[in-house]
Amino acid sequence: MAVEKRLAFSIVQFLRDQTHCGALNSDEQESLEVAVQCLETTFKISSSDCHLAVPQPLTEIFLNSLLKNDNLTIPESSPSPEDIERAEQLKNEGNNHMKEENYRCAVECYTKAIDLDLRNAVYYCNRAAAHSKLGNYTEATGDCERAIGIDPSYSKAYGRMGLALTAMNKYPEAITYFKKALVLDPENDTYKSNLKIAEQKQKEASSPIAAGLGFDMASLINNPAFISMAASVMQNQQVQQLMSGMMTNAVGGSAAGVGGLSDISSLIEAGQQFAQQIQQQNPELIEQLRNHIRSRSFSGSAEEHS
Repeated sequence: MAVEKRLAFSIVQFLRDQTHCGALNSDEQESLEVAVQCLETTFKISSSDCHLAVPQPLTEIFLNSLLKNDNLTIPESSPSPEDIERAEQLKNEGNNHMKEENYRCAVECYTKAIDLDLRNAVYYCNRAAAHSKLGNYTEATGDCERAIGIDPSYSKAYGRMGLALTAMNKYPEAITYFKKALVLDPENDTYKSNLKIAEQKQKEASSPIAAGLGFDMASLINNPAFISMAASVMQNQQVQQLMSGMMTNAVGGSAAGVGGLSDISSLIEAGQQFAQQIQQQNPELIEQLRNHIRSRSFSGSAEEHS
């Protein structure tokens, strides 16, 4: 039963991470919490049973298993010297396209390099970076998985996997990969910075205000398009009434000892109304702003490619 308990403990850890990732609504979070309670009751485990923890998170174990059975088949024979030389030329061309922000051309060059030399983890990792720049995060994680499968000690593949997962709002998984990257390259300041960002975003995602707004307001506040749209929303009478009521409570309520909780509730309500008004007015701009934040929020935008 010991193995089953450890497996159940890992599943519970995974489910708990999912409830904190910020990507689920309240009903979905409640469903996961019920599932956690059922597993803990059935297998007689709790979050305090640290001796049941395994060295790797369940997602990492799962990914490693997938890699062993993936469609990626490394040929037994090595590529010819000519193919290796041409693949390196294509990689360098791809790197130049990355510097010029021609990301689609970069993907094409890295893909051609991979076709010539399937054994090179760098080509997959570089293509992952290009995919991330295009917002193709699923493709990016797939390439990072392949790079890690070829070279499990390749720290950059873990770092880029962390970036793609963070952009997908999968913060617990991203944190795991950034930590793995730092184990392999402890002095890398980029990994340290991106780990802090992912940890902060996980905290923000679990806060009630972040859940109500659906995105990081602090990252948007200096965006001119957002400021213009916000000014328009503030002309809405309902929003003005909410803000006025909140200010009244803040001034008059504190003297009566009831200002704190009421003010927070009003702030959350105002934030939710604010977000809804913005979403209704210009959903396309909101999506553009989200994508902009995802692509610009992390260190490594000017990183060198191998």
